[in-house]
Amino acid sequence: MPASVHRRARAPAPAAPTVRSGTSQPSYQPERYAPSAQRPLRAKSRLLEHLADIQPHHHAWAQLVFSFSGAVRVGTPRSTYIVPPSRAVWIPARLEHAVTAIERADLRTLYVQADLLPGEAWHHPRVLEVSPLLRELVLALPTDADPCPPEAPDDEARRHGVEALVVHELRRARALPLGVALPHDARLRRLCEAMLRDPGRHAGLDAWAAEAGASPRTLNRLFREELGTSFLQWRSQLLLAHAVTLAARGRPMGHIAAELGYASASAFSAMVTRTVGMPPSRFFAEA
Repeated sequence: MPASVHRRARAPAPAAPTVRSGTSQPSYQPERYAPSAQRPLRAKSRLLEHLADIQPHHHAWAQLVFSFSGAVRVGTPRSTYIVPPSRAVWIPARLEHAVTAIERADLRTLYVQADLLPGEAWHHPRVLEVSPLLRELVLALPTDADPCPPEAPDDEARRHGVEALVVHELRRARALPLGVALPHDARLRRLCEAMLRDPGRHAGLDAWAAEAGASPRTLNRLFREELGTSFLQWRSQLLLAHAVTLAARGRPMGHIAAELGYASASAFSAMVTRTVGMPPSRFFAEA
């Protein structure tokens, strides 16, 4: 008789907790998923309704955040990252971060023991490309919280194999320049946060300045001093990040242009080409 007949059936995983729209929640019992020498990679799932968010927090371990479906925004003290399902955000150990669902998101989180990926590059947050293999490997990892149910020997061997492949795929993953820098100055920070929430509300600095209660000259100076860039350059980077998410949903170019406040698809295409040196079709395929 096959050995599998005698194997103890794994108890069904508990349903992923849901964070409702418009609510702010702390990180969901992270200590129950802490990686260890025995389990250096731990996965968990969480459902976020549209505009729900997870409050700023940090861990002693590194973290990979991506959404199986839906887009999320991951914020750190100095940058924010807007990512569709084909991308993920790498968060180094002890870096404060928060997560907001741009749309209903089936969130997957991978906790990684810090010494599993040594090297300077892993000390900084960044957006990574999620290959189809990496996506399936993360989904194959068990999402049990501690205390974990006992594993049959072949289940444990399979998990070790999946963990090793996840590490290999992470090392091969391409980093993508989709982060948007954030300032320290309170006035400029409020403006940037408003633009992140609704990037197409105003097209020019004058309208944003009037809303912020500051002069365009002052805001331009703050962009230079705080972020080393101009308002137009920063806004272009923000719009590109949002555009990647819309393109990942299969939205046509005209729809993307209109949602981001452009009068025509050609005007939006010109901005993308001017900013990244390639047409939108190529940029969205590579970004």
